[in-house]
Amino acid sequence: LPSQQKGVGMNEPLVDAEGFPRDDIDLYQVRTARHNIICLQNDHKALMKQVEEALHQLHAREKEKHARDEAEALAEAMSQNQSLPQAFAKVNAVTPGSPASISGLQVDDEIVEFGSVNVNNFQNLQNIATVVQHSEGRPLSVTVIRSGKKVHVGLTPKRWAGKGLLG
Repeated sequence: LPSQQKGVGMNEPLVDAEGFPRDDIDLYQVRTARHNIICLQNDHKALMKQVEEALHQLHAREKEKHARDEAEALAEAMSQNQSLPQAFAKVNAVTPGSPASISGLQVDDEIVEFGSVNVNNFQNLQNIATVVQHSEGRPLSVTVIRSGKKVHVGLTPKRWAGKGLLG
């Protein structure tokens, strides 16, 4: 409010002790100033309400997006686990310089298919030995799971400096 109005703010009375309009201030100027201030305050409140609603919507959308992303990631992880075939054996040693080593077979690879042997017809390691003996010098298709991914390895059983045809 204009400073010449002798300290009259938004709440001081505009009438004197007897209820008459004060004669020491310009009543019209004080009332106009009060009206303008109240209008500005109302505009400010309305704007702040709009900002608050927009923030709520923004955070709600972010929350929905985050929940959707998590659900998609979970679904993807589930489908990847289902698409990985069942392993029937695990590689616990690979001799350096052996046919197995040269083919790229690694320790901890989980064997899913070894030539014609898979989880459905595997009974014991003799099954693999039989396939190896019948495939000497011929490439075998070997499928393993390595670090959660399916990997194909071409393995040719053959005589080498060490024991067996694989190592």
